[in-house]
Amino acid sequence: MNNIMKKIMIYSLVGIMQVGLGTAVIEASPRDHDEHFEGNRDHHWQEEHERHERERHERHERERHERFERERHHREEVENRRHEEEMHRHWGEGYYAWMERQRIENERHDEAMRRIAHDILDVVLDH
Repeated sequence: MNNIMKKIMIYSLVGIMQVGLGTAVIEASPRDHDEHFEGNRDHHWQEEHERHERERHERHERERHERFERERHHREEVENRRHEEEMHRHWGEGYYAWMERQRIENERHDEAMRRIAHDILDVVLDH
C-alpha cells in the first residue's frame, strides 16, 4: 500500500507540473504575441495617422497665414503708394488748400490702414 501511495503522489505531482508547464507555454505562445503585436501595430498606425493629420493641418494653417500676410502686404503697398501720390501738392493748389487736403488724406489713410488690418484679422479669427 505504501508503494501505491508513493506512485499516486508522484504521478499527481508530475501531472500538476505538466499542467503548470502547459499553462506557461500557452501564455508565452507566439499567437498571443501576434495579437498583442497587432494591437500595437494598430495603435502605432493610429498615432502615425494622427501625427500626419496634425502636420497637414499645421502646414495648411501656415500656408493660409502666409497667404493672408501676402494679401495684407499687397493691400498696404497699394494704399501707401496712393497715399504718397495724394500727399504731393497739385499744380495751382494754394498752400492752405494743400494743407487741408493733406489733413483729410491722412485721416482717410489711417482709416484705410485700420480697415486692412481689421479685414485680415476677421478672416484669421473667423477660421
